[in-house]
Amino acid sequence: MHFTKRTGHALFANSAKQFSTTSRRQLSGLKINHNRLWETLHETCEWGAAHRYGKNSTDTGMARLTLTDADASVRRWLDDEVRKLGCTLHVDQMGNMFARQKGRLNSSAPMIAMGSHLDTQPRGGRYDGILGIMAALEVLRTMRENGYQTNYDVGLVNWTNEEGARFPKSMCSSGGNHGRAVAFIARLLDSKADIFVPRSMDESTQQLIGSEGARVIVVQGDYDQAVREAADAAQAIAGGILVQDTAFDGYEDIPSWIVEGYSTMMMEVDEQIAKEGLQCNLVVTPVGVGSLAHAVARHCKSRDSPISVVAAEPDSAPCLHSSLGSGKPVAVQTSSTIMDGMNCGTVSTTAWPYLQRLVDACVTICSYECHAAVEYLATQSIKAGPCGAASLATLKRLAAAKEAQTLLNKDTVVVLLSTEGPRPYPIPKEVSVEDSVGLTQILTTINSSNPSLSLTDGAGENQIANYLAAWFAHRGIEHHWIETVSGRPSIVGVLRGSGGGKSLMFNGHIDTVSLSSYEKDPLSGTLGEKDGRQVVFGRGSLDMKGGLAAALAAVSAAKASGNNLRGDVIVAAVSDEEDASQGTRDLLAAGWRADAAVIPEPTMGQVVTAHKGFLWVEIDILGVAAHGSNPGAGQDAILYAGWFLRALEQYQQQLPVDDVLGPASLHCGLIQGGEEPSSYPAKCTITVEFRTIPCQTQESILSDLKNLLEGIVRENPKFLYSEPRATMLRPTQKLATDHPFVERALACATAVLGSTPQVSSAPFWCDAALLSEAGIPSIVYGPRGEGLHSKEEWVEVESLQQQENVFWRLIEDFCQ
Repeated sequence: MHFTKRTGHALFANSAKQFSTTSRRQLSGLKINHNRLWETLHETCEWGAAHRYGKNSTDTGMARLTLTDADASVRRWLDDEVRKLGCTLHVDQMGNMFARQKGRLNSSAPMIAMGSHLDTQPRGGRYDGILGIMAALEVLRTMRENGYQTNYDVGLVNWTNEEGARFPKSMCSSGGNHGRAVAFIARLLDSKADIFVPRSMDESTQQLIGSEGARVIVVQGDYDQAVREAADAAQAIAGGILVQDTAFDGYEDIPSWIVEGYSTMMMEVDEQIAKEGLQCNLVVTPVGVGSLAHAVARHCKSRDSPISVVAAEPDSAPCLHSSLGSGKPVAVQTSSTIMDGMNCGTVSTTAWPYLQRLVDACVTICSYECHAAVEYLATQSIKAGPCGAASLATLKRLAAAKEAQTLLNKDTVVVLLSTEGPRPYPIPKEVSVEDSVGLTQILTTINSSNPSLSLTDGAGENQIANYLAAWFAHRGIEHHWIETVSGRPSIVGVLRGSGGGKSLMFNGHIDTVSLSSYEKDPLSGTLGEKDGRQVVFGRGSLDMKGGLAAALAAVSAAKASGNNLRGDVIVAAVSDEEDASQGTRDLLAAGWRADAAVIPEPTMGQVVTAHKGFLWVEIDILGVAAHGSNPGAGQDAILYAGWFLRALEQYQQQLPVDDVLGPASLHCGLIQGGEEPSSYPAKCTITVEFRTIPCQTQESILSDLKNLLEGIVRENPKFLYSEPRATMLRPTQKLATDHPFVERALACATAVLGSTPQVSSAPFWCDAALLSEAGIPSIVYGPRGEGLHSKEEWVEVESLQQQENVFWRLIEDFCQ
């Protein structure tokens, strides 16, 4: 069989071998009703008529682009007409229509096909393609009216988007499974597709979308932001169109068509279940924006015996779950998940009314549960991606819930909808872990080395922040993502109290120093022994993922206890403490405050109420550059720096002393000068670090240095310098040992440990000082261990467990 192209793109089959001589004689007596053909053509052209050439209907042009309302109307008309003629109709994935009239021989040979297309150019005519369809229809009508049946099958074809005018340049969409489907169809239509995806989408999913020929545009935001930017892009492109399954104000038509398309899948499910002699009682459907769930719920509840519907969502994107809880549509903050196609923060406006009324239950699952479901399905020779396995993970979670008894029993027939085939994805970590030791192990396995300290292996905090966001989401704990510097996020989890109580913050940094100096596996997180004590090994296990894990475990225990807390409990997991404290500075700038704070840095079980601050100051000592052979012209800045260093040594002896923190101190951390050995150096820069006590300020120290430098000039007139400049300042921390919060913390620790921890000051600096400066009374109190910043690091297991219990008691006591 082949097609021959005629005027107006009409397509006629050339397969004369299918007709016998007798058939030809019978066929020659048939007459086409040309008046009916003419009238049918012009009547159907009222769908999409462009009245611009004349007053009479035959004088008008056409603007009936494919998949518009006008095109849909004429396609429905054609559907009805061919069925009236006894034809069967098949519509393929591209929307091409194939009407078939059976031959008397019931042969499996390909049918003789006639037809063309119903769509037009934006300024098209009435005969290009349309005449081919109407002529083919008239042939079928004439044969039917005359009782003529061919030996072999004959039929009519309507090609979708034959003109290619509807999608000439670009189609814009967003996200996971839907985005890949749009890219696939755009490729078949020979159209360009721009797929906008949120930045949380993993690289492998982006590559799968790109493999369909689309341009993938990563949006610096979540799914909702990707939708907004896709919509803007579609409007800005001539001929561009947004193809999106989520509806919003002013954009409802295309999502509603997509819902209709999803409905065909449910019809296929019904057929397959019926063939097995079964009757479905429960369907589990993924949500995403809710369009598929919309189609599923509407189908299931329209049955004579309604079918229960359970919706599945990621913990990290519970837009339907949260909306059902609020009784109205709400937007939720989303975070990274392997279920990329379901990572949506807002329910489609057209889906919401149906889902609110028709869904029987909404269950959220974590990425690890979904991963486990993928692995289980693989053992059953079922290949599925994370979104495809989400329904199974949901069923397992549902089966474990008491509320499921009304939905599930041993005779329930369950349909699990799988919406994604196998694909690579990052293996998620378990978020159901509740105890401080297990959490320390998991957190230690995540590389969060500070990139501003190590350019070679600094991973940053993105991965660990995503894990913590998923950990909070799994427990339904409110959480917030703070990221003012790209790649340096902090996560704030909030266990909300009922109101009227005091709020307590746990502030712990999630960055570590470099991994390069660690001798063994820095990310092992393994259990072992040191000096007869069980410990967790790995970079950051002590500094300070162990202390943070103890705080997280305590918050989880407080939530699980069901005790009514009046005050909020805040866990601030902050970035960059090891360098510039970006995370805590961002936290405070965002307005986060509490009535008191604990910083679980490793204090070896002591309660630290005070530590020194620090100030970095650079001083340029100036000389005159000259060739080394010309001493008369050159002045040696490095030698002159010696005068400053001697004066600084004498000044050091006069530094003040604090009653708790002891004497202030200074040291020269850096000295840089000269260009090459054969030249006199024009400048020598010295960086001095001051470890400060409360009575010292930046102004007082710079004033002291200025006086010191002026004194050198009086004794050595050749001495030249630039004004000292402060490059970094961090305040001191000093809380009275009899402060009420200190006393309450000690009382809680004593009740748990059976002895009172020692109250002390610390030689190191930490973020407690920034919190205190913001008016938050803060203590530093964390676990025991060894190896801070060294070749091997560990934290003691027993100490972690003690810290967890003390923190839990402190939460119960302080926030009541």
